[in-house]
Amino acid sequence: MPQGSTAAPPGGRGPGLGPGHLARLRRLRRHAVPRWMIEQAAERRLAGDWRGACAAAGMEVTFDLPEVAGRYGAEVAAALEDDLRHLVPDLVRWHAPRVGSPGRITMAPDHVVTLEGYGTTPRAAAWLYVTTQPYKIDGPQRLALHFGEVAARGDAHICTDFPHASFWAGLVQSWTTARHLWDARRTAELHERCGGNGRRVPFLEPGGTPRDAGLLPASDPGRADPAAHAEWVTLLHERGEVEAAFAAAGVELLPPGPESERFREYYTVGPLDQLARMPLALTRLEPEIRRMGGGRFHIPWTQHAAVLLDHDGERLRAAVLEYDSYYEADELEGGDVLAEALWRRLPDLDLLRDGRTPPERLHPLVHDALFPGRTAGDAPFGPPGPEPFSPVRIRCRGEWHQVAFRDGALEIPHSAQEQERERALQALGGDVGGCVAVRRAWTTGNGRLPRALRERRREVFDRAHHGDTAGVLRMLELGMDPRVRDGRGRTLLHVLHLVDHERLLPLLLAAGLDLEARDQPGRTPLFAAVAMDGSLGLVRALLDAGARIDVVDEEETSLYYLIHRVPRDDLGFLEKRIEEEYPEMLEY
Repeated sequence: MPQGSTAAPPGGRGPGLGPGHLARLRRLRRHAVPRWMIEQAAERRLAGDWRGACAAAGMEVTFDLPEVAGRYGAEVAAALEDDLRHLVPDLVRWHAPRVGSPGRITMAPDHVVTLEGYGTTPRAAAWLYVTTQPYKIDGPQRLALHFGEVAARGDAHICTDFPHASFWAGLVQSWTTARHLWDARRTAELHERCGGNGRRVPFLEPGGTPRDAGLLPASDPGRADPAAHAEWVTLLHERGEVEAAFAAAGVELLPPGPESERFREYYTVGPLDQLARMPLALTRLEPEIRRMGGGRFHIPWTQHAAVLLDHDGERLRAAVLEYDSYYEADELEGGDVLAEALWRRLPDLDLLRDGRTPPERLHPLVHDALFPGRTAGDAPFGPPGPEPFSPVRIRCRGEWHQVAFRDGALEIPHSAQEQERERALQALGGDVGGCVAVRRAWTTGNGRLPRALRERRREVFDRAHHGDTAGVLRMLELGMDPRVRDGRGRTLLHVLHLVDHERLLPLLLAAGLDLEARDQPGRTPLFAAVAMDGSLGLVRALLDAGARIDVVDEEETSLYYLIHRVPRDDLGFLEKRIEEEYPEMLEY
C-alpha cells in the first residue's frame, strides 16, 4: 500500500479503499470523460457556443430558446440562456450518477437530474434537466438536456439481476442546490462541499498528495476544522464503528424497526451492515439537506434497503428501512430521493487518497476547486489518452517468452509449425498453454490473459462504451490487435453502436473481423446493433458490408422477431427484406 494511504485496517467493515473500489474509480476517471471531450467542450463553451459544448460532451439538446420564450416568456428564456452559457456539460458527465456494481463504470440508466427551476411559483413551472440513457445499462452513454415540466415519476424500479441501488432506474435527483456540479461560475464551491477547510480537503495535503497517516486525527478534533472532522468521521465509519461515526457527524441514528429481524432471517445483513458498506459523506448530509430546505429524503441503496433521512429544521435523523421490495416500502412515500452527488464521498478524493493518481488526471475544474493555486507546469489536465504498449513476459513450456502487439497483431515467438502442433494438440483434447493459449484467449474471450493484456482489453471496450472513438482509433494506431474479444465474447464490431461506426467499421473489416462472429448469447454484430438501438446508418452499413439477416441467437430469437420486440419502427425495410428472402424466419 502506498505511503500515506489511509484505508481501513484489515477486518474493518467499512467502505475503505479496497483494491476493487479503487480499480473501478481509476477506470471511471480514465475512460468515462476523455480528455479530448473536456478540451473540445471547454473551447466551445468559452467561445460562447453552448450548443457546441453540449455536442462535444455527448449531450443532446432537445429544445430551442425561441420556443421557450414563446411558452414561458422572455424573462424565463433570458435567465435560461444565461445559465446555458455557463453550463459545463462535460462536468455534468463527470459527476453523473453511476452504476455501482464492481466492474462497471456506466451511468445509472433512466435517471432525471434537475439542474435549475424557472418560474415565480414556489414549485417552478419549468426545469432545466438532464436525462441519462434509457433503461439499458450497456447502452450508449448519452445524455440529453431538456427544458420543461418534470412529471412526477412513479416508475422507479431496480434491475433485479443486480443488487446495488445504482442500478435503480426512473429516479429523479435534484442538483438545484448544487450548482458547483454544472455551473462554471460556481465550481470552486466543490472544495467546501466535499469537506475542505479552505486550505486542503480531507485526507490530502494542499498540493493533492495523500496526508500522512500519522497526521490524521486519533480523536475527535471538533468541527472547527471541517477537513479534520471529516477525516475523523470517515475513519470511524471505515473501522465499522457506524453508530459512533453517525454520532460524531451529528446525525441521530434511529434503532432498527421490527421488520429488521424478519429481513435478517432471509438476507443475513442487518441495518448497521448496510450502512457500513455505503460510501457516505456523513459530515455533509445535514448541511446538504438543510440547503434543500429540510424535510424528508431517502437513499435507495439495494433492492431491499433504503436510508431514510428526516430533517426537522434543527436535527437530522437517519434510519435504515428494510423491505421485501421497493413497492412495499410505504414509508418512502412523501420524500424525495437525495441525489447521489450529495450523499456519496467524492470519488476523486478516494482516488487521490490512494496515492497512485496525480491531481493532473482530474477534470480541470475539479482540480482547480480542490487545489486552488496549484499549477501543473506544462502537463495538461484531464484523463490521459491511450499509451504505447510494452511487451509482456509469459511463462511458456518452462521458459519466459515475450508477446507484443506489432502491426495490428498479437505476435508470439513461435513458428507457424509450432503453432499448428499446438492447435492439433488442442483438437485431440490436450492442454494448450503459454503463448498460444494467451493469443487464443485474446481472440476468443475464453481463457486467462496476463494482467497487462487484460487491462488493455478492458481499456478498449471501456473507451468504446463511453463513445471515445478517438481513443479506440489511437489504440489501433499504436498497434493493438483489433481481433480482441471481451469476456462476453463480443468483438469490436459488436460495440459499433457506441462509437462513430463510419470511422471504425472500415478499419475493422480491413483487419479481417468477422461480420458473423457470435458473442456468448449468440448475437452477431448486426443483431447487437438492432437490439441496442444502433443507428439506422450503422444497420445499413453492416448490411452493405454483407451481414447475414437469416440469423437467430441462442434463445432462437430471429432478427425479424427482434425488430418487433425492441421495437425498431425505422427498420421496416429490413422486415420486408426478411419476409421476401427468408419467409421461414418469420416462425422464430
